[in-house]
Amino acid sequence: MPSQRLTSHPPVPIAMGTGDTRTEEGRAFYQSRLALLGQWICLVSGSFLVFFGGLRTLQGVAPNSGMLFHAISTALAGLVWALGSRGRLSMAQMQWVDIGGTSVICAGFAAMVVGYARLMLEAGQDASTAIFAGLLATNYTLLARAIAIPSTTARTLLVGLGSMVPLLLAAGRTFSIGEAAGRPLAATFVDVVPWQLGGVAMSVVASRVIFGLRKEVAETRRLGQYTLGEKVGEGGMGVVYRAHHAMLRRPTAIKLLPPEKAGTENIVRFEREVQLTASLSHPNTVAIFDYGRTLEGVFYYAMEYLDGINLEQLVRLDGPQPSGRVVRILRQVSGALAEAHHIGLVHRDVKPANIILCERGGSPDIAKVVDFGLVKRFRTDDSDVTLASTTEQTLLGTPLYMAPETASGAGDLDARSDLYALGAVAYLLVTGTPVFQGKSVVEILAHHLHTQPESLSRRLGRPVPHELEEVILRCLAKQPDDRPSSARALRDRLALLRDIDDWSDDDASRWWLQHRRVAGAVPASA
Repeated sequence: MPSQRLTSHPPVPIAMGTGDTRTEEGRAFYQSRLALLGQWICLVSGSFLVFFGGLRTLQGVAPNSGMLFHAISTALAGLVWALGSRGRLSMAQMQWVDIGGTSVICAGFAAMVVGYARLMLEAGQDASTAIFAGLLATNYTLLARAIAIPSTTARTLLVGLGSMVPLLLAAGRTFSIGEAAGRPLAATFVDVVPWQLGGVAMSVVASRVIFGLRKEVAETRRLGQYTLGEKVGEGGMGVVYRAHHAMLRRPTAIKLLPPEKAGTENIVRFEREVQLTASLSHPNTVAIFDYGRTLEGVFYYAMEYLDGINLEQLVRLDGPQPSGRVVRILRQVSGALAEAHHIGLVHRDVKPANIILCERGGSPDIAKVVDFGLVKRFRTDDSDVTLASTTEQTLLGTPLYMAPETASGAGDLDARSDLYALGAVAYLLVTGTPVFQGKSVVEILAHHLHTQPESLSRRLGRPVPHELEEVILRCLAKQPDDRPSSARALRDRLALLRDIDDWSDDDASRWWLQHRRVAGAVPASA
C-alpha cells in the first residue's frame, strides 16, 4: 500500500469527552470522572461538616436539621463516588447519576441553609452567613462538575440553572423566617441571585473550555478514521497504540513513526515493513489493515490488535513450558516464516518479544509473528526493498537470538538465520533461560560464534524429549548448512516428533482461564 495524504472527513462524534462515548473507552472515562466528582464533593463537604459540626458541638449546640441535610448531601456525594468506582454503569445510568446526583446534592445544600438559618435566627445571629454558606456549597458543586465531568455547554447550563432553584427557594424561606422574627434579609436575598448566576456562568465557561480542550485532544489523537487509545508498546521503530475505527468494530493497533524519527532511512524501513508484512497472508502473521501519513508528517499503519502475551512475558510469568506447548508454538511460527521465506523474505529479528500468543476465533494459543521492521529480501534484484550499504553494515537484530553469520557480518543472510533465532527462542521456552548469556553484547555474540549450546536437559535439570532437543540443537548449529533446510522442513519435522506430551485446546483453554483470572497476569500486547 503506497504512502498517502489523508483527506478531510467528518469528525467522530464526541458526546461526553475525550472520545466517542459509544465506545467502551469513552464509557469507562465518563464513569471514572463521575467517581472523581463524587470524591471531591464528599471529601470537601465532609471536612466542613466535621469541622463546623465539631465546633458547634463544643459550643454546646445540639444537632439540628441544617447538620442533618449537610450530612445527607455529603452522603449523596459519597454514593456518586461509590457508584462510579464499582461495577459497570451504562451510559443512561451514568447520565442519571450525573444530572440527578448533582441536582439532589445541591437541593440538600439548600435544605441545609434553611436549617442553619433557623438556628442562627433563634440565637439572635445574622442568618445571611447560612445563605452564603449554601451559595458557596452549590457553586463549588457546579464548578467541580464542570471540571470533572465531560459535558456540553448546554448540558452544563441546564444543570446549573436547575440547581439554582432549590437555593433560591431556601433563601426565600429564610427571608420569610427572618421577616417574621423582625430581622429583614431582603438585601441578602437579592444578592443571592447575581452570585448564583455568576457561579452558573463560571461553570458554563469552565465546561466549555475544558470540553473544547478535550475535543481538541481527541482530534489530535485521530489518524484518518482511527481514534487512538492507550499506548501498548514502544520500540526503536515506533510507538504502538490501541485504536478503534470510526465505522468498524474490530480491535485495531496503530503503529506510528513519530516525526523526530522520520529520517530518510527510517521512513524507508517503516514503509518497507508495512508493505512486506501486508504481502503475507499466513494466519500466524500479524494482519495489516491500512497504511497512511497524516498532514503533520506522521507515518502510521493499522494492524490487528493482539490481546495476549509475548513469549518473553510468557516465560517470565510461567517459567519453562511443557514440551507439547513448545512444539505447538514452533509449528505455527515456522509456518509463518515458511511463507515469508518462500517469497524471499528473511525476518532478521525473530525473538520471543516478536511472537505474540493470543486467542483467535475461539482457539487458544494462537501464535502471531510481528515486527517485520528488519525484513530483507534474500532472493531479489529489486532495489526498492534494499537499504543503503551503510545500513547493511550495521548490526541489526537482538544479540540473545542472533545467528553466528549475523554476529560476524560474514556472508549474506538467508532463511536459515531465522531458523537459528527460532531455535534460540525454543531453547528459552523449554529451559526458561536464553541459550547464551554474558556480561556484554560482545561476550554474547562470541558465544554464538564459538560456544556449543548446553544440553537442554542439563540446563533444565530434568529430561527433555530426545527428538525435540535434537531438533532445537540442530537449529542452533553454527553453520547454516547444518540447520534444517527450510522453515517448511522444520515445521514438517516438528509434526513427526514422538514422545511429546500432548498440549490440547482444552489444556490451553484452562491455562488462559487460570491466568486471566489473575489481574494483570496476562498483559495486552500489540
